Amino acid sequence: MNGAQSLVQTLVNCGVDVCFGNPGTSEMHFVAGLDSAPGMRAVLCLFEGVVTGAADGYGRIAGKPAATLLHLGPGLANGLANLHNARRASTPIVNIVGDHATYHLQYDALLTSDIVGFARPVSSWILESKNAQSVASDAARAVQAARSAPGGIATLILPADTAWNEADRPAEKLPDIGPAQVDSRAIDDIAKLLGNGKKTALMLRGSALHGAGLEAAGRVQAKSGARLLCDTFAPHSEVGAGRVPVERIPYFAEQIVEFLKGIEQIVLVGTKPPVSFFAYPGKPSWCAPEGCRFTYLAQPHEDGAAALAALADAIGAPAQAAARVPLKLPELPKGLFNSVSIAQTIAALTPEHAIFAEEAATSGLPLLSILATARPHTHLPLTGGSIGQGLPLAIGAAIAAPDRKVVCPHGDGGAAYTVQALWTMAREKLDVTTVIYANRSYAILNIELMRVGAIGAGPKALSMLDLHNPEMSWLKIAEGFGVEASRATTCEEFAAQYGSAMQGRGPRLIEVMI
Repeated sequence: MNGAQSLVQTLVNCGVDVCFGNPGTSEMHFVAGLDSAPGMRAVLCLFEGVVTGAADGYGRIAGKPAATLLHLGPGLANGLANLHNARRASTPIVNIVGDHATYHLQYDALLTSDIVGFARPVSSWILESKNAQSVASDAARAVQAARSAPGGIATLILPADTAWNEADRPAEKLPDIGPAQVDSRAIDDIAKLLGNGKKTALMLRGSALHGAGLEAAGRVQAKSGARLLCDTFAPHSEVGAGRVPVERIPYFAEQIVEFLKGIEQIVLVGTKPPVSFFAYPGKPSWCAPEGCRFTYLAQPHEDGAAALAALADAIGAPAQAAARVPLKLPELPKGLFNSVSIAQTIAALTPEHAIFAEEAATSGLPLLSILATARPHTHLPLTGGSIGQGLPLAIGAAIAAPDRKVVCPHGDGGAAYTVQALWTMAREKLDVTTVIYANRSYAILNIELMRVGAIGAGPKALSMLDLHNPEMSWLKIAEGFGVEASRATTCEEFAAQYGSAMQGRGPRLIEVMI
């Protein structure tokens, strides 16, 4: 057994059974080692940004890490944008980054780089393996670090000789670290706070937005009357009919100010106070009302779901949440074909328990508004704000939950960042329906151009936000990557194409001309 074989089997022993990769020469022994571990699924992606984004989607749905396999520093660097998104989402990921053999580094070959320097901004744990006999234990520690609450990115650097030299044996899984139990005094303090008569909101993230955590939050609301809020880009939330309703904080600063107006105290559950996404001249960055008090029920590394359940019991809340989202499905639209009618069609035809890997950008507001009362589903947004995440996110979600429909509503500009994801969808026969909003523009930047007060924007400036000349044909792009594709220009065409995708299985792409 060599170091690479001990590494792959250790990952499997630790519950990491999917590896998204784009390998190179330094990782060939790891690639060969995949065949020595039948429990490991290997998924090839054509670009490292797809690798890391897919690992993010997998981790958000599976609740455990996938591995990535990246080639040296440049390979890691190509994946950094979606690792940034994953870091912001607290997604567990184990990065395996190949490096030159330890004795080769002294020669400063062309691909030599500061891998640790690349990894540091997005990693919660970094280690360079020093010899083949320690690789297995290093890998077990990496998985433990990735799984540590609230979840993080562990980067293990694997020099080529530590992969090909002889190793002893694989390692076994180490105990998980966290989530930590919330101090009972914090629960007592929040219970008293909820009884002080002030206008209160609970701001939720992580385990508080799905499953038992969301139900417990609904119980607290039923007794206290507090509003339930979540971040604009909360990484994983359960939405739709039958679910406890949660208000999503708006995107723009002045909208957040108005949204939070009158709230006197906010209880944070696994999240941070809301701030503006960007700074704007004359607009606030800190958006909470003046004098609003923030108090933590649970820090991100603590068990927010259990804390909410304990809080509900402490205040004598009912056994069940009182408020539930009603099912309100729109009729299939006719006439004007735009982001609203597209959203209505998606809401009407998407089956229960679908997963939305959503990067709809400017078309997202009507979509989320209309989906709020659609059939129950899971929402995975662009948490870190670095566009080009939606398509890879959909890959990971589909592999984590192969029995569920995955829908990827995506702006055309962002989709062009990681278009290679379509090839992996076709290769793996993933049940992903991608809806490309083809407005031929970085439309959100046209809005931002006005909001930041940029002066003197003329034809040259506007051309930097425009995707005409030439226009991308997503129909041809998708077909070129092996994905069945169609184009819709009317409500009726889109309903027929989307309905067909929902009834069938496998990768589909629909380009909607808006």
